[in-house]
Formats: sequence, C-alpha cells, structure tokens
Amino acid sequence: MIVKVFIRRNIPPGKVPELAPLMKQLRMLAISQHGYISGETLKDVDTHQDYITISTWHSMSDWKNFEKMAERKALVDKIETILSQKSQYIAYSY
Repeated sequence: MIVKVFIRRNIPPGKVPELAPLMKQLRMLAISQHGYISGETLKDVDTHQDYITISTWHSMSDWKNFEKMAERKALVDKIETILSQKSQYIAYSY
C-alpha cells in the first residue's frame, strides 16, 4: 500500500544556508532507496520558517527501512541540531 510521509520542520531565521546541503543529501539518499517514489519540500509563505517534506513510498515497510538506516540517522541528527524544535513525522496511506 502506497504511503506518504509528512515531515514538519521549523527552521530558525538565517539557518537555511546551513540546512540546505543536509536536506539535499537526505533527499539524494532517499532517492536511491528501494520503494521510494517521490518527494517534495514546501515552505510556508508567511514566515518561511515552517517546512513540510512529503515523500511517497511503495509501502510503510519501505519507509521504515529507510528510517532505520544509519546514514539517514546521522544526517537527521545533524539536521535536528539546527532546528528550533524537533521534527514531526506522520504517515498516511490511501
């Protein structure tokens, strides 16, 4: 069953240049994973601090396998140190 994973991140002002390369690395890692279909990142139009990443996976197990990867965890740990609050994750299915 196809799932969409929504990740909400709040990025402090001035931190996008520091965060952007890490987010790009994370996206490139996801693209190479079994079960990855697509992804996009959107930012709110008012403050430009609230970002939502939406990734689509063939199954919840494909997402979970990616979520458990050591390389992904290392990138996420770096990302989390930049954010003003912990990322929020939620998955939806059709």
